[in-house]
Amino acid sequence: MGIIQKQGVKSSIFIMIGFVIGAVNLLVLFPMFFSKNDQGLVRAMIDIGATLSVFCTLGTLPVVYKFFPFYNHYLGPKKNELPFLTLIINLIGFGLLMWIGWENKDLIIKNLGKSPSLATYFNYVYPYTFFLMIFYWLEAFAWGLQKGVFTNFLRETAVRILTTLLILAVGLKWLNLDQFMLLFSGIYVIPTLLLIYNLSTSQGWSFRSFKISSVTKRLKWKMLNFALFVFAGQFFNLLARTNDTAMIVVIKGLSDASIFAIATYVSAIMEIPQRSLTSISIPVLAKSWKDKDFANIKHIYHKSVSNLLAIGLLLFGLIWLNIENLVAFLNWISHNEGGGYDAIVPIVFIMGLAKLIDLATGVNGQIIGTSNYWRFDFFTNLFYIVLSIPLNFYLISNYSLIGLAYSNLAALFLYNSVRFLFLYKKFNLQPYTLKHGIFLILSIAFMLLVYIIPSTSNFVLNIAIKSIIYGLGFYGLLIWINPAPELKDLVQGFLKNKLFGFLRR
Repeated sequence: MGIIQKQGVKSSIFIMIGFVIGAVNLLVLFPMFFSKNDQGLVRAMIDIGATLSVFCTLGTLPVVYKFFPFYNHYLGPKKNELPFLTLIINLIGFGLLMWIGWENKDLIIKNLGKSPSLATYFNYVYPYTFFLMIFYWLEAFAWGLQKGVFTNFLRETAVRILTTLLILAVGLKWLNLDQFMLLFSGIYVIPTLLLIYNLSTSQGWSFRSFKISSVTKRLKWKMLNFALFVFAGQFFNLLARTNDTAMIVVIKGLSDASIFAIATYVSAIMEIPQRSLTSISIPVLAKSWKDKDFANIKHIYHKSVSNLLAIGLLLFGLIWLNIENLVAFLNWISHNEGGGYDAIVPIVFIMGLAKLIDLATGVNGQIIGTSNYWRFDFFTNLFYIVLSIPLNFYLISNYSLIGLAYSNLAALFLYNSVRFLFLYKKFNLQPYTLKHGIFLILSIAFMLLVYIIPSTSNFVLNIAIKSIIYGLGFYGLLIWINPAPELKDLVQGFLKNKLFGFLRR
């Protein structure tokens, strides 16, 4: 995949580093220094802020993804007024949010009766939302300039490093909870300033033009139509993925939200390659549709499925084989609250299966979203939200957190099935081969064999033994069946040139 593979590897490294730091934050530092209630408070702020920040963009992000190359091609960076126009719309969106929040503040507080801490600190959601909105706005232009590696470093790694510093400040008694929440609400200030500097010093972005150009006059109705449909689709998709936290907070309380947040984060480790591939593939796919290079689109689809399925199986196996050891560690480190993390085990398993299904369908959403059939992206996301919200409410009310995990599994399976069938019927795109099926079956069978290996009383030793055995066996299957040639070559290259080269020194 050329540039996608090269940048995807770099991006994955930064995201992986960020996930490791995030894991230390969520699985070690937060349980050590914060109660489950306070952990749930931070998680609720993150999910609510993410949803509201996308709402505030009012559809500008997909417009930038699709039309920014046209503006730069016809006008050049210095005469491109798209940054100015989209910023104004973002500010209008945030102003609208503030007005709605002010008019409904009593209703918001009333509905947070089971989460009084969130009601106390709810106003901190607004600065968090604002700075995240500005970061998303800048990130959209950075993606168009193929700076996805840098933005992924800022969003996935730098933000988590800053979070670590704030948590340690609490642990050292330098900050209390009030001060932590105030500083955390502005956690995106530094990444945003760094991204502004990076874009300002590049040759492809400028914030100097405020005059409406002929390109805007010619494309305005097309952009408006596109923005409304795709924005609604993306917002529905995000709402479907984050409404579970809001429902837990309202129905169960912040302590349960912290349990679900840990389970979600652990299963979200599987999203690392998908996140990096998304940011890199969007501009390439958009250009391929523009150039009518259907062969490249088909190639990207096939390779994304092959690589993401293989990586997803590796990560799912490592997570599932070690989840009980993780729970033992959490119960040990949070002794002040008496543990209570055992409920994570089945939730992680079910949500891991959901993530595996999502990974195994590759960049289907990005292909649809950058094509002329982007309206279908809206309808599938609408289908997702219509399905997930009532399903989430019913299952969490009747079956608690495990019900919510099953809801995620069912919704993601149906959602991706619809997208797969659309690409197959409309473009005859079918990325799967017999090798994928054989590799899937044998990988699961090998997971089961490793799972039944007797455990020791030392959870650190258990993690080392099962991870090494599964990793070596998985590598053997990857080489033997070869479902993802590029991934196999990448792993072999790393072992030959990096690992073995280091050992020979």
